[in-house]
Amino acid sequence: MKDFLLEIGAEEIPAGYIIPALEALRENILKSLDKFRIEHGEANIFGTPRRLAVIVKNVALMQKAQTSTLTGPPVSAGFDKQGNPTIAAHKFAEKAGVSIEEIKVIETEKGNYLSATKQEKCEATASILELALPEIILATPFPKSMRWGDLSISFARPIISIFGLLGDKVLNFEIGISTPLSQNIKSSDFVFGHQFMYPEKFKVSLPSEYKNILKDAGVIVDIKERKALLLEKIEEVAKENNAEILKDEELIDIVTNLVEYPYPVLGRFDEKFLEVPDEALITAMREHQKYFSLVDKDGKLQPCFIAVNNTLTKDMAVVANGHERVLRARLSDAEFFYKVDLDSTMDKFADKLKKVTFQAQLGSMFQKRERLTELVYYMVNTFNANISVEDIEELRINTIRAAQICKADLVSQMVIEFTKLQGVIGRVYALKGGENKEVANAIEQHYRPVHAGAELPDTLTGKILAIADKIDTICGCFSIDLIPTGASDPYALRRQSIGILQIMMASNFTFSLRNLVEQSVSLYLSNPEKESNCAKSTACDKSDSRQNVITQNVMSFIKARMTNMLVDQGHSKEAVASALSVGFDNVPDAILRIKALDLLRQAPDFEPLSAAFKRVVNILKKSEQAQSSDIVQDTVKKSNDKQCNDKECLVDESLFYSDSEKSLYAASKRLSERVGKLIAENDYDSALKEIASIRPEVDNFFNDVMVMVDDEAIKNNRIALLSKVAAIFENIADFSQI
Repeated sequence: MKDFLLEIGAEEIPAGYIIPALEALRENILKSLDKFRIEHGEANIFGTPRRLAVIVKNVALMQKAQTSTLTGPPVSAGFDKQGNPTIAAHKFAEKAGVSIEEIKVIETEKGNYLSATKQEKCEATASILELALPEIILATPFPKSMRWGDLSISFARPIISIFGLLGDKVLNFEIGISTPLSQNIKSSDFVFGHQFMYPEKFKVSLPSEYKNILKDAGVIVDIKERKALLLEKIEEVAKENNAEILKDEELIDIVTNLVEYPYPVLGRFDEKFLEVPDEALITAMREHQKYFSLVDKDGKLQPCFIAVNNTLTKDMAVVANGHERVLRARLSDAEFFYKVDLDSTMDKFADKLKKVTFQAQLGSMFQKRERLTELVYYMVNTFNANISVEDIEELRINTIRAAQICKADLVSQMVIEFTKLQGVIGRVYALKGGENKEVANAIEQHYRPVHAGAELPDTLTGKILAIADKIDTICGCFSIDLIPTGASDPYALRRQSIGILQIMMASNFTFSLRNLVEQSVSLYLSNPEKESNCAKSTACDKSDSRQNVITQNVMSFIKARMTNMLVDQGHSKEAVASALSVGFDNVPDAILRIKALDLLRQAPDFEPLSAAFKRVVNILKKSEQAQSSDIVQDTVKKSNDKQCNDKECLVDESLFYSDSEKSLYAASKRLSERVGKLIAENDYDSALKEIASIRPEVDNFFNDVMVMVDDEAIKNNRIALLSKVAAIFENIADFSQI
């Protein structure tokens, strides 16, 4: 067993490319080793802007021996009547790589067949890797790749060197396709040190020496080690200047992969720029220059920053001065844009949204703003929170105002220059313009969550506006058939659907999701002539039909996102499918049902209970599909009608022929009211326990009687009885899904 090292040296690879590329490279190497039956240990990744490397521990030097049994033609085709092998037998032996004498006869379910044991060849790992590595290297994925020179290959950036080492053996291979005008990139027996400080070549004799050799050559190739060193150095610089680093984990990761060795330096800027909102200054430093902002112990932004260099110079003051000059230009722009924006108001900005396109087929951002205003008004009117009438009125005023100006900052000079400030600078300008904090915060928060695991809105106005904004985008895209595919989701509809669900679950919003979708779709399909057109029933029918189709498509899309999200959170697939099949219009309610089902599934007698209920559901489905008589259809329909309060009238006790029918009927009547009360209290755990208690009566019923008998009256009566049983749990779960 020997360690294996692969390093790909290249020109500066973008920071965001490095980790995904390394993870893919590691996975491809391990897959290749497994494919070729090469035993190995764990694989570790290393990387800098100028190199991608993987070290695999304990790699076997030879392929693992393997035998396989091949089945050939039947004996009747393999041997003639005299028992001599036929051409088919010889061909099979040749395919298996054995002599005709080594062929055996085995007995199978289909009869006697020829069989042979094939011994796979074992080759040296080094030879296999030399053949496989070129393809593995070029299969490394990047958001964008490039070609260079006359080579036919592509990579994130031009490849400078490749180095492979198995134990102490240097692997010889090359990548590319030779042409008269180009020369392939051949593997070498060295690695390069730091581009400027140690640009010479360094020999690596063993993979275990790789990290230390590069460290001596000015490169910290271990990403975690380089990140820890970066943190230590920038915190040291901040402390020396009585300041603290503004927390920014993402920026730390970015800068870690911008350098091969971190050399931080402190820079300063004019205090006059502190008049500009902190968010704008921080964004200017972070997004464009990758500088770390500094704050005092109270969190107040300081007129200084830390830049991290890749090279140590003799006079770092000169370097700091260069960074200060670059930043001064950025901050001057921000200051200018800020002053220009202050001459306007949020309402004036909002009016300019008429000239900003939301989507070519869906109109302008101003039209979106109008739809959002109607949606939040609708949501507040149907809001089910336990708050006073006065609070509801205040909420209505705040959400409508927030909807009117939430997109206004998109036309501000600041957001045009610093696009990541959308919402953030809107909050700042709203406060400057005299809006209350609830409205101002909603402007920023309605974009949340901005990515998986990100922060959710924390104000009621912000939550409602965030849901409205996302629903409007989803319904708009579906109304023009801009539906995400497996490879394309340009409007991030999946993320927005998950955001809606996360907000509703976290805030316990129990209003109807379907009604909200219907309302949003109707805003896209409505037009000024709708009322007059409604005189023509055909036009109205078509409009209603289209609205129903779009609504159903949106609900199905959100349901799929909810299913994946809940399974990823640890809920069982069966419980999720069973509960959501019944409905998820009330999102928090669906979560409660799923949790109760997961709990019930842990009970030792759940399998027979599930089987019994599944049998009930399946019989009802078959009877409904069969449509054997108008009586059956009417019975099933009425049993599912939640407006019917006299379900006993559907079952005729005089038609019972066994005690098991009577017992099941009595148990269903007893449980129906009790379970109904528990469901009304959202106590699904207790409700399911109560429902489980009817299992003996269900089992006895199926053991004693046959439902689908020839006598229509008896058959329909038994179907009605099962419908009554199913009605007890039909609002909790579809047991046929389990």
